[in-house]
Amino acid sequence: MKDTPIKVTQEGYEALKNELDQLVNVKRPNVVARLERARNEGDLSENSDYTNAREELEFLDGRIDELKHVVENAIVHANGSSSKTTTVDVGNKVKVKTDSGEHVFHIVGEWEANPLEKKISHESPLGKALSGCKVGDRVEVEAPAGMIKYEVLEIE
Repeated sequence: MKDTPIKVTQEGYEALKNELDQLVNVKRPNVVARLERARNEGDLSENSDYTNAREELEFLDGRIDELKHVVENAIVHANGSSSKTTTVDVGNKVKVKTDSGEHVFHIVGEWEANPLEKKISHESPLGKALSGCKVGDRVEVEAPAGMIKYEVLEIE
């Protein structure tokens, strides 16, 4: 994995740290104990619990490594700020107008994106288009339904 900076919001950083803590201190010890119990049952070649526990441990270890990398390389952006923000960046909520009405998007790091919650990655097509914009700026983004025009109404 490259040691490139990874943008996240403070909220996203805390969530990633909490997930890492939960995996390292709760889930992994439980799976290791389950693996040990299954190992003590004898013939491992026909022991499905042993196989399942071993696979789960491999998955958890991969996720733990991944989260450690993100946490170690995170650049934390404040979720909005007390001073008036003039350009769109990670951590901002952006109110935009389209032909279908007004929408508010939260610009977040790619690790915390969730389109259903209107949390869009700064790396997504819309996130890239809005990054650096000021109130009044207009952008066009290619979507499955065609080109969509956005006008930035408010940044917080």
